[in-house]
Amino acid sequence: MTTGNPTTGRWTSVRKPRSLVRRPRSLRTGGTIGALAAVLVLTLTGCGSSDDGGSPKGGKQAKAAPADRVEPLAGTPEAELPVTVKSADGKRVTVKDTDRIVPLTGSLNEIVFTLGLGKNVVARDITATFQQAKKLPVVTRAHDVSAESVLSLKPTVVLADTTTGPAEAIDQIRAAGIPLVVLEPAKSLADVGPRIGAVAKALGVEKAGQQLKSRTEQRISKVRDSVPAQAKKPRVAFLYLRGSASVYLLGGRESGAGSLLEAAGAVDAGKESGLEKDFTAITSEALAKAAPDAILVMTKGLDSVGGIDGLVKIPGVAETPAGLDRRVVSVEDGVLLNYGPRTDQVLKSLVEQLYKDAK
Repeated sequence: MTTGNPTTGRWTSVRKPRSLVRRPRSLRTGGTIGALAAVLVLTLTGCGSSDDGGSPKGGKQAKAAPADRVEPLAGTPEAELPVTVKSADGKRVTVKDTDRIVPLTGSLNEIVFTLGLGKNVVARDITATFQQAKKLPVVTRAHDVSAESVLSLKPTVVLADTTTGPAEAIDQIRAAGIPLVVLEPAKSLADVGPRIGAVAKALGVEKAGQQLKSRTEQRISKVRDSVPAQAKKPRVAFLYLRGSASVYLLGGRESGAGSLLEAAGAVDAGKESGLEKDFTAITSEALAKAAPDAILVMTKGLDSVGGIDGLVKIPGVAETPAGLDRRVVSVEDGVLLNYGPRTDQVLKSLVEQLYKDAK
């Protein structure tokens, strides 16, 4: 049995699948990392996919499938350099050149591209899955950054966050004289604006950062205003599923999904049922206590268990109101917990699926 948080890589298991083992990150500052980048490290391991996720006719899953692209600001912002910023690991870093940027997480890559600096990005992390980044060389090996791959691209600045590792790779990049800025990851909707601002400041494009922050926050606010009024808030359980590795987890207080569910007018069933951990193993008892009206999953996770038909075979799921009603909300892995420029799309998809039968 495996428990822990796939968003942080902290796992507790007596028989843990080798492909899911995450080595400790000495740069991690503690606390739950809600950012999608760390989630996708596991998402992209050993998961198949299908066009319909195995959803049977009559199932209440409505899966939105927009193009996996970011929407950059118009034009290319002019960087005001040099700029000196305080890195999340306590170091002061001076950035003098942004011609060759290497963001070491998918979420950071997304922000840099959306700021209008995509032409300056020369590499990507394996979790940067959006179309504009797909042709870039990957500088991660398994779940770790390859310092050699990064340095071979002659970057002028490297962006990381506190989940990035191993520490030896970070040290090697810095020892080569490359400015490397570590940023705090986003864990909730409240972190979206500050995260964008921090990246923009590190790259000397604060004006573009303010523009993107305003655009993103306005779009999120618009979606929040569209949530239908409900006499009773739906209870939604966030399940992290990896059928190929027999990993079935129920999200708790620190899963990273809570602020999205609350913004969608829902109750985080795991948190409300008293689960203090980020994730815990699914049991019939835990699901019965959570009593979700709907289940939130990542698309590849749902595919990995055989769609809704397979999901309801997981012990305890079929007995919940969500299981009985086959009410499942599925959001693409690459954006669900990213808390970045596309979070309004995530929230919109969540709202549309959750209330699609509301009149």
